[in-house]
Amino acid sequence: MTGVRDLDLYWPVLICIAISRLLTGIFGLNHIMCASLQAKIEQHQRQLKNCRRCINMVPPVVMGQPVASKVLLVGQAPGDKEGIMHRPFAWTAGKTLFKWFGSIGLQEEGFRQRVYMAAVCRCFPGKNPKGGDRVPSDEEIQNCSKWLDAEIALLRPQLIIPVGKLAIQQFMDAGKLVDVIGHEFELEENGELIDVIPLPHPSGASTWHRTEPGIGLLQRSLALIEHHPAWRALLY
Repeated sequence: MTGVRDLDLYWPVLICIAISRLLTGIFGLNHIMCASLQAKIEQHQRQLKNCRRCINMVPPVVMGQPVASKVLLVGQAPGDKEGIMHRPFAWTAGKTLFKWFGSIGLQEEGFRQRVYMAAVCRCFPGKNPKGGDRVPSDEEIQNCSKWLDAEIALLRPQLIIPVGKLAIQQFMDAGKLVDVIGHEFELEENGELIDVIPLPHPSGASTWHRTEPGIGLLQRSLALIEHHPAWRALLY
C-alpha cells in the first residue's frame, strides 16, 4: 500500500513533466516553422530585387521589410522618391497613409516592422508626359503579379489591405470607390479564405478621401481594420 500511495503522490509531477515536454515540442516546432518561413521570404525578396522584366519601368525594385505577417498591404506602384528612399510609401502619400494607421493604433515604424508591404508593380513606372505618374500597362501588371501571388502563397495572410483603385482591382471589380471603400470582402486564394478591406489612395492630388462621402467611408474602412483579429494581433 505504501508503494501505491507514493505513486499517487508522483502522478501530478509526472503529468506536469509530460505537459511541459509536449509544450516544448510544440513551441520548438513553431519556432522552426517561423524560421523556415522567414528564410523563404528573404529568398523571395532577393529574387524580386533582381527582377528587370519590364523595360519601361525605372529600377530599383522597391520592397518593404521581409516580415512574416498575417496582414498584407498592397499598394499600386512606387513614386519617384520611393526608389531613392528604398522603401514604399516614403513620401507625401505615405505621411497621410501612416497617419490613418496611427489613428487605429500602429505608427509608421511599427507598421513597417509588422505588416508585409507589397504592390501591384514594384518599380517606378516613370512620369506621364501629360502630368503625374504613368499608369502601369497590363503587361507590366501581369509581369509583376507572380511576385504578389508568391507572397500570398508564402504568407497565407488573414487580412489584405489594397490601397488605391489599381490595387483594389487586383482582388475585385471596383467600378467606383464608393462601392468598395467602407466594406469588407472575402477572397478565396489557394483554398483559403482571406478578408479584404480596401482603402483609397492617400495621394495629395486626390480629393476623394478629403471630401464626403469619402471621409465617412474611409473612417468605416479604418474601423473595420482596427477590429479585425489579424490587425489586433499586431498590437500585442
